[in-house]
Amino acid sequence: MRFIPAFFIIGILIGSCDPVKNNQRLPFMGNHDINGADTTYYTVGDFKLTNQDSVEVTANTYKGKIYIADFFFTSCPSICPVMNAQLLRVYEEIEALPNVMIVSHTIDPQHDDVSVLNTFASNLGVKGDKWHFLTGERDSIYALAYRYMIIAGEDANAPGGFAHSGAFLLVDADQRIRGVYDGTEPKQVDLLIKDIAILRKEYE
Repeated sequence: MRFIPAFFIIGILIGSCDPVKNNQRLPFMGNHDINGADTTYYTVGDFKLTNQDSVEVTANTYKGKIYIADFFFTSCPSICPVMNAQLLRVYEEIEALPNVMIVSHTIDPQHDDVSVLNTFASNLGVKGDKWHFLTGERDSIYALAYRYMIIAGEDANAPGGFAHSGAFLLVDADQRIRGVYDGTEPKQVDLLIKDIAILRKEYE
């Protein structure tokens, strides 16, 4: 299955969310295969990483759950603090909701080990297993970012030595990406919060 370049798809898909809301159904991101009357939608696929509590996390952890995904690093001097503040808004909205989660992947696993992520989560005020901060093998994380159709990787010219998208991705309970939002823009995050409610209705 072929991928559309990340910088191209995000710009288009962020702008595609509003019209879909008129039908109270979110779009499906990525290429899909059509075989007669059946459509196979793009999914993120499997992965194996470790969260801030040293618990192994895989795609199966999120089976049957809606989640919001992003990529960051704890020493990021640029957009990450803004993204984290916006994700805290989302966290407060979903904290009491069943089967809705957040997953943040570090792109600097050499520094962001379990201990660092545990302290980082605690400093944000995150409790329990509602929001996972994941680390693991660098190449696995970068490959996973590609499967989310976003940019993440080392870049000596970028602030902090890493380049990454500021996108928040809304993933449904079947691992299909249903929305892409600019995590540095409060209005986009407002839209994400509204779209979570729309997506939850599909599973009622």
